[in-house]
Order: sequence, then C-alpha cells, then structure tokens
Amino acid sequence: MTGTPPGGSGGPDPQRRSLPAAADGAADLAGPRSGAGASGGADAGASGGPDLPAQRFAGETGGVSELPGWRAVVAASDQADRVLAGLAPPASRGPAAREAAEAAKDAARAARSRFLDVHADAVYDHLTDGRTRSLRLDELVEAAAAAYPGLVPAPERIADEHARPQADKEGHEIDQGILLRAVLRSPVAGPHLLDAMLRPTARAIRLLPEFRRTGVLETESVRLERRDGVARLTLCRGDRLNAEDEQQVDDMETAVDLALLDPGIRVGLVRGGEMTHPRYRGRRVFSAGINLKSLSSGGISLVGFLLRRELGYLRKLSHGLALGPAATWHTRRADKPWLAAVDGFAIGGGMQMLFVFDHVVAASDAYFSLPAAKEGIVPGAGNFRLGRFTGPRLARQIILGGRRVRAAEPEARLLVDEVAEPEEMDAAVERGLDRLDGEAVLANRRMLNLAEEPEDGFRAYMAEFALQQALRIYGEDVIGKVGRFAAGSG
Repeated sequence: MTGTPPGGSGGPDPQRRSLPAAADGAADLAGPRSGAGASGGADAGASGGPDLPAQRFAGETGGVSELPGWRAVVAASDQADRVLAGLAPPASRGPAAREAAEAAKDAARAARSRFLDVHADAVYDHLTDGRTRSLRLDELVEAAAAAYPGLVPAPERIADEHARPQADKEGHEIDQGILLRAVLRSPVAGPHLLDAMLRPTARAIRLLPEFRRTGVLETESVRLERRDGVARLTLCRGDRLNAEDEQQVDDMETAVDLALLDPGIRVGLVRGGEMTHPRYRGRRVFSAGINLKSLSSGGISLVGFLLRRELGYLRKLSHGLALGPAATWHTRRADKPWLAAVDGFAIGGGMQMLFVFDHVVAASDAYFSLPAAKEGIVPGAGNFRLGRFTGPRLARQIILGGRRVRAAEPEARLLVDEVAEPEEMDAAVERGLDRLDGEAVLANRRMLNLAEEPEDGFRAYMAEFALQQALRIYGEDVIGKVGRFAAGSG
C-alpha cells in the first residue's frame, strides 16, 4: 500500500477535507451525552458529562401514571416480582414452579408491550429531553429503569443476572428487548437511537490524541496500527480463535472509531492474527464467531453484546461515524472504505462481519459458515444482509441448513471478491487496499450502502431482532446446547 493518495482532476473530495477538522473537534462528535456508561466497558463514566436522565428523573415520572396502561404495567410487574420471590432459582424449579414463573412473566410482558405500542415515543422523548440528548443503548435502558420502575429491570437486577450462568437467569433482558423493539420500530424515536449508536464512544475520544501521535492502539483483543494511510486492525484473541465476547466488541468499536476519526487514515483493513490455540498455533484465523463458553456462563448480554455489536462497530464500518454537532452542510458522517482478509475461517459472527466490507479477500483453504440456527440463535443482521449477496435459496441453505461454503467452491465468489493461495494473501490484500484508496470509491460506497441498506429497512429488522434474540438466548434448547459446548471445551 503506497503512502501517497492518488490525485484527481476534479480536486479533493470536500467530504475528505472535512475529516481532519472533525477529528480535531472530536469531543463535539458525541453531542449532548450522558456521563455514566458513555464510554462502554471498563471506561464507563470517563467522559465526565452531565448526569443521566435516570438520575435526574428518579422519583419523578413526568405524568406517566396518567398514561393509559401504566397502572396495568405496575400491577403486573409487582405481581411477577412477588411470584418469582417465592420460587427457587430457575435451574432448580420443577414443572409447576416453571409454569407459575412463566405465567407471571408473560402477564407482565404483555402489559409492557401494550403500553409501549402506544407510548414508546412519549417514553423516549422523556428520557432524551425531547430527543436533544443522545443516549446509547445501555444508557437508555438504565434511564428507563429509573424513570419508569417496572417497565425494564433496574441495573442492579441486570448486574445480578449477568453474574449467573445462563441456565440460572430469569431472562429479565427480555424486558429490555421489549422496550428496544418499541423504540427502534418507531419512525420518530428509532432513527434518533440509531444515530446515537453511530456517535464515537467516549473511550475512543479519550484515546484519540495518543493514537494520532503514535499511530498504535493495543487492547486486550485487537491491535490497531496506522501505516501508509491504512488502519491495520488485527484481531488478536489467539487463545480462543478470535471468538467474540463483550470485551472484544468494546475493543473493536474503539478501534473502528479511532480509524474513522484519524485524518491520516484513508482505508481500513481487518484481519485475524496468528493463533496461540494448540490446534491452530502459528496460523492466522479470522474469527470463530460468538464465544459460546461466555454465553453459557452468562457473559453475553443482549444490550452490551448482541445489540451493541450490530448497531455499533458493524454499522460504523459500513455507514461511518455520525458527526453530530461537528457535521457540515456536506458531511454528516465520517466513513472510509474497508477490506477484510479471511484466513482459516469466518464462522458465525465472523462471517456476518464480511457483509459490511467493501472488499473481501480469502485464502483458498478458508471456509465460511453461519451455524446460528443450529446453535438456536439468530445470526445478527446476517438474515437481513446475506440474501442480497447470495440470493434467497443459498441464504436459506447457509442459515437454516448450516451449509459450509469453502473458498474454493464457485458459490464462494458470491461472498468474497478474490481468492488467493495462502502464501499470496499478503500481496492480494495490498492490491485490494490500493484499489480502495480513491476519492471516487468513498462517494460511490456511500451511494451503494444507501441503495442496498435503506435505514428504515435496517431499523425494522433490528427492532424485531432486539426481541427475538432476547427470547432465543433464554430458550431451553439454546441453554442446553451452549452448556454442552462449554462442558466439552473444558
């Protein structure tokens, strides 16, 4: 990859010219935000912003008690709490106790759903001060728990559940899914939430000055290096085949934010690093997808992993960062072309990632699969995106039938742009990066993404995904499968 950007007879793209200024004012990009939880992961609270709406509205409902259906929500929620308090933990319940628990939770969830079907916009406007504040997913559900007790579980209850194995949870995250489905499917609240999730995280804003100075970011699960105008993002969970957990999602979003904010970067590359796992030691691997062992132990959450991943770094790869107050008349987002290089395999979430890249290079011995249906869960936005690459029949074979596609098969050319011999991968990657390094590429990828993935369609899909995935991760079949996987993997 050369270090000199190609010239053009029409002069530089004004949208590219705007990025250095936007990065210099990165603190403005987040817009009006809450302080607690703004950075994600271990950096929560680092931004030092104003109090959460949850803190300001605690004890004050703004007339919510007079909204039709609210008293039914409170009554059903209180009844469910009373029933659950008298029962053994979920994993120890007999058939009668399980039936009583599910009946109480179902009644409460039905009341919440009916209430939000009518009042989702009013709730969202209350929590965001009339959509003048940008709350990320975790901030939104925390604010709702304080402002509307009984609508979603309190943070303490979610934290208690997060510390338990999946089999011993009540499934309170399903109530968060009910709220987020209602918000996302609203044509008023939904776009505002999507925009909030495209803002750079407070962690990235804090790390940006150092990254611009050194060109290197080292985290627990990824390494980012700026070299010759390329953001070289390496997945480096070598002991677990780059299987994703909440730490990796946080690190990935931070790295993607930095790459998009840095004006010295024109193109991005994502590739798996060399493994330390005994079976693949010394070999590059792209990704084994979701960490099923973490799911079994209770470490994969709806908000912090399953939804944040889709609405955060994956969507930023394709649609860029929302610039917020730093936007100009011609630039609302900071975006760049991205290339993925697949060595070994891209399984599950690893394969899902490929659908948001502009160019994919795969080693000839690599393979791809989406085993989520076999595992019992929904493969993120894979159901939404895969069919436009492969057509509906092959998409169903991959998602419903678990078909594995090898890079050497003709069908693989529907998923990747170039197949190279393993020893020729480095050269193929550099050629692909060179092809993406042009101002016309940037403008055309924006138009392609607009045509291929209209926001309303994506928003409608993610609204339903928020609930369906919440239901799936608490399904008995899923709990049994991931439990057996965790036991078998030691």
